[in-house]
Amino acid sequence: MQNVTQVTGSGIPLLLDDIDTDRIIPARFLRCVTFDGLGEHAFEDDREQDKSHPFDDARFQQGAILISGRNFGCGSSREHAPQALMRWGVKAVIAESFAEIFFGNCTTLGIPCVCANRADLDRLASIAAETPQQEITVDLMTSQVRTQGLTCDVTILESARSSLTTGNWDFLGQLLEGDVAVKQTAATLPYMSGYRA
Repeated sequence: MQNVTQVTGSGIPLLLDDIDTDRIIPARFLRCVTFDGLGEHAFEDDREQDKSHPFDDARFQQGAILISGRNFGCGSSREHAPQALMRWGVKAVIAESFAEIFFGNCTTLGIPCVCANRADLDRLASIAAETPQQEITVDLMTSQVRTQGLTCDVTILESARSSLTTGNWDFLGQLLEGDVAVKQTAATLPYMSGYRA
């Protein structure tokens, strides 16, 4: 299992409110059988309408920390939205607030979503825009975001923070970690008589 205690990377400033999951990944891309390739379509419609969108800006192509506004991830509950962000390269999101289902879907992927006040978000977005290679650290152990002389307090639900920092968000990792116990239990089940370890 992988503990997520802090995430460090350069920032992607997208300080807008009420960005819904339909904007993050347009509905026409939901027909996929797997999530592979979704990253290239993150914010596709927004990017077509706004040629200066941060996801098309060469300065932010290696960005890992998305900085946004209030009610990020609202709208439908599609898990494709955090999958698209993750596959684009986003490893953490800092926003004023999050839609509850989007927040939960991010947590199950190991993507911390932390809340900051608007003044700090304005400063973080400015730093990311002015110095795109500047690293930002989201620290779940101290509940802080740090960069270039700026340290700001952030909040995250304790259940999500605990899940991320202990590695319990990683359900596949938990299953693999219990490999011996799974095999032992399977060997005792009558309907698993053909089971081979």
